[in-house]
Amino acid sequence: MTGTSLQTQKNNPFAGQELAKTQNSGGALVEVEGQRAVAETQASMMIAKKFPRDQLHGMDMILQACTRPGLAESALYSYARGGTDITGPSIRLAEAIAQCWGNLQFGVRELEQKDGNSTVEAFAWDMESNVRQIKIFQVKHFRHTRAGGYPLKDPRDIYEAVANNGARRLRACILGVIPGDVVEAAVKQCEATLNTKFEVTPERTANLIEKFDGYQVTKEMIEKRIQRRIDAITPALMASLGKIFNSLKDGMSKPADWFEVPDKTAEEINKDVKKPIPETKTTEPDTGSNAVIEAMTVEQLKTEIAALSEEEQVSALQSADFTNMPTGKGSLQKVLLAHVNAG
Repeated sequence: MTGTSLQTQKNNPFAGQELAKTQNSGGALVEVEGQRAVAETQASMMIAKKFPRDQLHGMDMILQACTRPGLAESALYSYARGGTDITGPSIRLAEAIAQCWGNLQFGVRELEQKDGNSTVEAFAWDMESNVRQIKIFQVKHFRHTRAGGYPLKDPRDIYEAVANNGARRLRACILGVIPGDVVEAAVKQCEATLNTKFEVTPERTANLIEKFDGYQVTKEMIEKRIQRRIDAITPALMASLGKIFNSLKDGMSKPADWFEVPDKTAEEINKDVKKPIPETKTTEPDTGSNAVIEAMTVEQLKTEIAALSEEEQVSALQSADFTNMPTGKGSLQKVLLAHVNAG
């Protein structure tokens, strides 16, 4: 390249255009993604307007779904507040209602992960009425336990922490865009299903006990609450315990809120910490004169010593080692030693 060409490129005001295109390529991708999201949202709203929901059909679908025992078991949770049991729809019932109601978009997405925290958004959007509920919150990568806590490093643990916290916010968002009377009707239908179609079988009872065992709730604690043996549990009581388990699983309550253990405090009931069992040395039982002396009173020892002659007492005292007496010494020496220590 000649000097004239270099001078011409230097003086050309458009010489940096290629570099500017390269630097702006990242911004162009972001702009394209934004335009795609806008077009997708507009298309969803247009389809919702063109095909509006049939509320009668949607309500029938919700009630029909609530007649399934599998959904009804996990549809409700219960927790105690001010001496009153409060029952409400779980995230599973909220998702079923949203799916049957139609023209809804809902979900949880992680916006950012930085400095040991995740910024998460839970949302529910009624595309037909353009009513939207959004909740943005922070999830710290840290797990709290009764024995303290520790930071989360495994990506799977972080994902589960985000999902668990997001599920509660998502439930609130869905219930915020669904009419309240629709939710109440679904809850009543689930309760009716549990009371009429719930079958109590040994397998289901054993499965319930196993689930509660993960929260340090024993079979005896369950029987004390229902005031009967677990074998005689009724469908209504089984349904009530199912609500309590859903409440524990969703983090709405703690085991000590429902069950009573006389020998433990509330803190000990709620923590799941296994203490190591100390090692113990096995010793052979003493069946000789040591065991006999430990069972004798001082008066009995004095009586036994008094029965000896003076020469026998002196001889025993002279041959006894009172600082470190071996096991093989005679019973007389041990009696005298016990008497001296008692005196």
